[in-house]
Amino acid sequence: MADEVRRIAQRWGRELAQVEFAVEDVPDAPLPPDGPVPLGATLPGDGGRPVRVVIYRRPVEARATTERDRARLVRDLLVEEVADLLGMSPETVDPSYEE
Repeated sequence: MADEVRRIAQRWGRELAQVEFAVEDVPDAPLPPDGPVPLGATLPGDGGRPVRVVIYRRPVEARATTERDRARLVRDLLVEEVADLLGMSPETVDPSYEE
């Protein structure tokens, strides 16, 4: 994940300067009974903590079948979360998003 964060930050560093990126094992909130387990989230900043973009390791590992699939899934999740945070399309955040 660190490589993808660096790659995105090269282009959007100023906009993401106050954003923290993290990996957690699983979501820390109750899951919806009928919905899918989230793979990532953007958590609002509070109490002096910055906004956090979080990728959930275990759900990602369960979804991806190969290392390559996992790398692409993490990249797509980060791009989608950053795009949502910045109010942009994923393709604007990362032109290679659709590849």
